[in-house]
Amino acid sequence: MMIYILRHGETDYNAKKIMQGQLDTSLNENGRNLAHITGKAIKGLHFDACYSSPLSRAVETAEIVLKESGNNTSIIFDNRLKEIGFGPSEGKSISELKDVVRKLYGDPFNYEGTPGGESLKQVCDRTQSFLKELIKKNNDKTYLVSTHGCAMRAMINYLIQEPNDFWLGHVPYNCSFTVIEVKDNKPIILAIDQIFYDRRLVTDLVKM
Repeated sequence: MMIYILRHGETDYNAKKIMQGQLDTSLNENGRNLAHITGKAIKGLHFDACYSSPLSRAVETAEIVLKESGNNTSIIFDNRLKEIGFGPSEGKSISELKDVVRKLYGDPFNYEGTPGGESLKQVCDRTQSFLKELIKKNNDKTYLVSTHGCAMRAMINYLIQEPNDFWLGHVPYNCSFTVIEVKDNKPIILAIDQIFYDRRLVTDLVKM
C-alpha cells in the first residue's frame, strides 16, 4: 500500500500570513499553478482512491492534481482531515496572535488551543485516527490524501523518528507530499515535504 499525503496549494491567507484554520478559503492563482505543476510531475501515478478535507482549498488541490496526473478518481470527504481550528481567532494575522503563534510553533505539545479552537492533541487524535484506519486496509492500493499543514504534521507525528520535533523545522510546503509505504501493516515514511517546483514560489508561514 502507498499513501500520498498532500498539503493544499497556496491561498491568499498563506501569502499574507493569516491564520486560516478551518475557514473555507480558496486557492489563489499561485496555489492553482503549484497544484498543476505537482499533478503533471506525477502524471501516470494511479490512485485507487482519494480522501480529502472538505475545505475548498484541499478539495480544489486534489481535483487539479488528480486531473493533471491522469486520474478520474472520485473524492471522499472526511472531516478528520480538516485543519486545526482556531475558533474566533481565525482570519487574524500572525502579528495579531503572537502568543498563539509562539506556543503553537515553539511549544506545540503544550498548545491547548484558543477559546473555541482545538488543542494540538485533539488534532493529532483525529488525524491519526484517519491514518490508522486507512493503514488497516493493508492492501495493494495507492491512496491520495489531501489535507492541511498542521493536520499533515499531526497525522504522521507518531511515525517519525523524533516525535518531539512536531514541525520538523517548518510548516509543510504548499503542494508538498509526505509519502508512506505500508507493508504487512507496518507504515514507513519514504519522503517528507517532497515538492516538484521552485521553493521560491512559496513563503513559509513560520520558520522555526
